[in-house]
Amino acid sequence: MSDDRIEQRLGSNFRDRDLLKQALTHRSHSNRHNERLEFLGDSVLNCVIATELFERFPDLNEGDLSRLRAGLVRQEALHRIALDIGIGNYLQLGDGERKSGGHSRPSILADALEALIGAVFIDAGFERAQAVVRHIYQAALSEIDPLSPGKDAKTLLQELMQARHLSLPRYVVRSTEGLAHDQRFEVECSIDELSVKTVGFGSSRRAAEQDAAMLAFQKARK
Repeated sequence: MSDDRIEQRLGSNFRDRDLLKQALTHRSHSNRHNERLEFLGDSVLNCVIATELFERFPDLNEGDLSRLRAGLVRQEALHRIALDIGIGNYLQLGDGERKSGGHSRPSILADALEALIGAVFIDAGFERAQAVVRHIYQAALSEIDPLSPGKDAKTLLQELMQARHLSLPRYVVRSTEGLAHDQRFEVECSIDELSVKTVGFGSSRRAAEQDAAMLAFQKARK
């Protein structure tokens, strides 16, 4: 499978194709794997996200900024973005990892995403790596509620419903389009007691649910 789609999703083309290949290679596959790139990408990611939060929320204190950053760079968040990009379709894994479902394992996908960020940094410099992080984190950054640091949209919506003693939201997949490696989901989120109904989209069911939940949360808390 061509790596071109990965570059399209990242918003950056590699001059050194070997770096891209290494970033997508798990240690179970060969000695030239992505762990060192992951180490570097983790630092670049934290720096870029910290800068974004610092600029977006000038009134937040250090503690709140730290909690927001932790929520954005934790494995769950990285895994979700990796799924959206479709990284699992391009990973090079050893036979054991491949047969045990390594292509969808959260830790492997999260590590590969950090490795890709590190690879971009080496290939094209900090500004390009910063642009890539901003691009792939665009949705996550736009969904941040500074009053509830570190919580995703579904969690925020659930807590809001519980606080009001209302039934929990219902999520229904309305449609799924595309091939298995490049699908697009449409999910509806409903809160009957508030007559709220929203539709979210994403390249995974989870991403579409989060999209619909954020829209519902914005409507429900008004």
